[in-house]
Amino acid sequence: MRRNASRITHGARAVAGGQGSGVRGRGAGDKRHAFPIVLSSPSGAGKTSIARGVIRRDPRVVYSVSATTRPIRPGERNHHAYHFFSEPEFARLKQAGYFVETARVYDHSYGTPKPFIEQALVQGRDVILDLDIQGARSMRRLFPGTVTVFITVPDRAELQRRLRARKTDAPEVIRKRLACAAAEWRAAREFDYLVVNQDLKQAIDDVTMIIKAERLRAARRVSTT
Repeated sequence: MRRNASRITHGARAVAGGQGSGVRGRGAGDKRHAFPIVLSSPSGAGKTSIARGVIRRDPRVVYSVSATTRPIRPGERNHHAYHFFSEPEFARLKQAGYFVETARVYDHSYGTPKPFIEQALVQGRDVILDLDIQGARSMRRLFPGTVTVFITVPDRAELQRRLRARKTDAPEVIRKRLACAAAEWRAAREFDYLVVNQDLKQAIDDVTMIIKAERLRAARRVSTT
């Protein structure tokens, strides 16, 4: 039991501190409130690829890595694609209030670590997250000013093609993901913006422009008078 507790502490430190290694100080004259940007989409629509494309272009945006109990896939690294935990470890962190939100998706637990988001916002860094619909709702409730972007694809056939092309899910899992997509598309009206990911580069451009426009909102400026 003590050894398991030690592993949780080590993982939690990686979540809270490891992600911040690329965070730079806020530029002089940038007097504004930082904000989270949540990308949501049906599985396979490309929200994670878009988020990672945005942070490569804009050094003022940092990526919040989610936690999960699903098995690590070939080629993935812990604390990079996800923070991987066992179910007991995840449950103890959840009980301790470590996550903004948690969800059960396809028989595995997922959660959004809170400390990294809070730390980055205090430092003046905008935080981009790729979350499901429930996660987006939780972020808007707990972090007022969160910007939400729904990512979609041209049609269902294209979504099905992308899910099969990933070659990471069994046919039954793909069927479940497609079944969930209809409800997710219905929720798109809740979001601030909608981006159609027909071309990845253009979708990254669109989200980058949304972030730049949101930074110019008068309500986000810090009064110096």
